[in-house]
Amino acid sequence: MAHPDPDRLAAALAPFAPRAAPPRAAADGLVSLILDVSGLDEAGRAALERDAKAALMAVPGVTGVRALLTAERRERRLIAVGSGKGGVGKSTIAANLAIAMARAGARVGLVDADIYGPSQPRLMGAEDARPVAEDKQLIPIPTRYGVPMLSMGQLVAPGKALAWRGPMASGALGQLVDARWEGIDWLVVDLPPGTGDVQLSMIQKHRPAAAVIVSTPQDVALIDAVRAMDLFATAQVPVLGLIENMAGYLCPACGALSHPFGHGGAEAEAARRGLPLLGRVPLDLAIRTASDAGTPPAAGEGPEAALFAGIAAAVLAAMEPKRG
Repeated sequence: MAHPDPDRLAAALAPFAPRAAPPRAAADGLVSLILDVSGLDEAGRAALERDAKAALMAVPGVTGVRALLTAERRERRLIAVGSGKGGVGKSTIAANLAIAMARAGARVGLVDADIYGPSQPRLMGAEDARPVAEDKQLIPIPTRYGVPMLSMGQLVAPGKALAWRGPMASGALGQLVDARWEGIDWLVVDLPPGTGDVQLSMIQKHRPAAAVIVSTPQDVALIDAVRAMDLFATAQVPVLGLIENMAGYLCPACGALSHPFGHGGAEAEAARRGLPLLGRVPLDLAIRTASDAGTPPAAGEGPEAALFAGIAAAVLAAMEPKRG
């Protein structure tokens, strides 16, 4: 039997460059092949292996093909979105931030770590979706906004209260973060309010690359936001900056601007700590109604989308020096 011609083997694999390394043929005609499947899903990997093997089997002298699939290990980076206090619109900010980052070209996933009050399924229009598991790993739910997500709200019956102690809640969070986030570089993690077991577990086990703090302008919200910042500082997780939510109300009838929650509190606290104010989000009926309807404004084209695009750009720019 003729030995496979190396030039013909290389020519057969030319359509698969640069994913195919130069093949090696044994004396019995068995060809060994290494394929780089980085960034491909399961179907893409199977198709690449099938087609490359078929191309090699068409070369005279080839008796069989043995393929080894390899993938570059991706460093997935977590951005924790915290508030220290409930009711400041943290989840709405997290959803819109993730979408705006994706629209800027980042490969982003969203984890709803608010175990006791998950709201991301509604915000992302994914209330009816239920994730499945493969090899004991959850498969994230795709959304229409290009941001796959996982939430405890997708794993329990709608409206069901979770009376879980800290270790059980922390274990559930681990399953969400350690899911099969294929092709994802960034995970935006919507933390529950406060500084308790779930937050500590996430910081200690999953080590966020950075945190973003959401607060409204009034003093009582800032007090809790400061506690959240102190928690991250103690754990040596850098805080990228603050986002001031509900920052002013523009009356749709008369156009008058008022500040029912105060003005500039988050900006003053950011300046005091030497942190940037990443953005101000007004108390806007359009943001609230769109988010409640599962169509976050960051996915649109109006001024609200531009606002969140600016916040996402600030977050990505702040993360750039941390890639090294």
